[in-house]
Amino acid sequence: MGSSFVIWYSLRAVIANPDPRHFPDEDRDCPAAKLDSFQKRRLGGLMHPQPSKPILTTRQGHPVHNNQQQRTVGSRGPATLENYHFLEKISHFDRERIPERVVHARGFVAHGEFEAYGTIGDEPAATYTRAKLFQVKGRKTPVSLRFSTVIGGRDSSEAARDPRGFAVKFRTEDGNWDLVGNNLPVFFIRDAIKFPDVIHSLKPDPVTFRQEPNRIFDFMSNTPESMHMLTWLFSPRGIPANYRTQDGFGVNTYRMVNAAGEGVLVKYHWKSQQGIESLTEEQAAAIQAKELGHASKDLYEAIERGECPRWELHVQIMSDDEHPELDFDPLDDTKTWPEDVFPLRPVGMMTLDRNVSNVHNENEQIAFGTGVLVDGLDFSDDKMLVGRTFSYSDTQRYRVGPNYLQLPINAPREDVQVNTNQDGGQMSYRVDNRAGNPHINFEPSSVAGLDQADESYREYRPFVSGQVMRAPIERQNNYAQAGERFRAMPQWERDDLVTNLVNLLGQCDKHIQQKMVWHFSQCDEAYGRRVAEGLGIADHA
Repeated sequence: MGSSFVIWYSLRAVIANPDPRHFPDEDRDCPAAKLDSFQKRRLGGLMHPQPSKPILTTRQGHPVHNNQQQRTVGSRGPATLENYHFLEKISHFDRERIPERVVHARGFVAHGEFEAYGTIGDEPAATYTRAKLFQVKGRKTPVSLRFSTVIGGRDSSEAARDPRGFAVKFRTEDGNWDLVGNNLPVFFIRDAIKFPDVIHSLKPDPVTFRQEPNRIFDFMSNTPESMHMLTWLFSPRGIPANYRTQDGFGVNTYRMVNAAGEGVLVKYHWKSQQGIESLTEEQAAAIQAKELGHASKDLYEAIERGECPRWELHVQIMSDDEHPELDFDPLDDTKTWPEDVFPLRPVGMMTLDRNVSNVHNENEQIAFGTGVLVDGLDFSDDKMLVGRTFSYSDTQRYRVGPNYLQLPINAPREDVQVNTNQDGGQMSYRVDNRAGNPHINFEPSSVAGLDQADESYREYRPFVSGQVMRAPIERQNNYAQAGERFRAMPQWERDDLVTNLVNLLGQCDKHIQQKMVWHFSQCDEAYGRRVAEGLGIADHA
């Protein structure tokens, strides 16, 4: 309402009191020319009448002869039941929104391309993976990237302290690959069975409907593995200045597999070529007071200006075994791999150069899943990753529908043929290729239909043994990396971290404060002491 009022008020002002600088000399005395020039110069022609407009129709293709009034008995009503055009119009309006994501509801998409280096570090990409998108220097793969916040709803603030989703859909010649991560390298929990609990604690209270620090830290104080993530989240990295000035991480551990069927463990990193910029609480509050979508606005306008953001993809590589020499489990998503031991190896560059043409179709309906992998890329046994792989695709079938993969934003690129025996379901609008015989929708068949792909490639077959049980991992080491992160921060970042924690923990019950201080003290003595001093409980912690 506010922005449209400003545009109308400005239009009236310019017409009533024209600024000579806005108009060519020969047109200054012509009111019609003044209005026409204003429309072209100030509004980019958006308000300028089209010489010939298409006829409005219904979705049945019927011309609409009156879009201003319903069909009524007399001019005053009542309305009649056979108001087909009105009923279709209002019924569609009632359904214009699909269920928002439970997490990552607020987000923004941009499109671009990934260009491979043909190498992974100093070695040919084929050394580690047979995935075709990495093999040739200069090979370009179309991508769509969705940035998001995690906890807030669809219209929540992008200046909130919250992890940022960093989900990339690669449209490769072998089909889609989704690399679904965050802007922070670790997560709160290491077992997917706790995902509903951690999200419930971070979401609004089911009674007061506000984020309650007491609920958040009640959960975290009983979840020691969360200390590393909390140390990242409550530092300046917890509020990126915008989507362009942040890194991205795959977070979970994956595998790469080469043509010989040999596998390695990998971690994915996206390095921003725009640098890293963050906001303090005060800066974020000032932005939030005026604008809820500042990060989406910044990304959209940067691309429109031709300032196309870029991220370089790196991987860390580790042999696929348990690595007993490490003091942590390589499959633990609450841990990072030390870069001095497992260096970052550049793989390629991603550039975003095109904005969406429709937010609903390309942002709301885009669907990602950690199970969307191409040949040469594989899962690891990361317990969090296994849970995500089921949950993400299950969410899309509920939220968008069972045929969400038929939507153009989710389908493979046009030169990749989709051949399946799947059929039906809500919103199905095509039948996948079945080799020309519509009667055969099963496999195997001696008559027609589809064949399995040839298995001349070497399948990776890791050996796994052990008792089936419900048990935590052995090497938990919940505090060491959180302490290392605290000590690695510049002094101003440590100050900001402590201030942010004290502000929220100050709203918590005393026993929760004491438990959190104890955890921070296990990470680093100074860490715990400074938080305790800020809370005024140094003598009781």
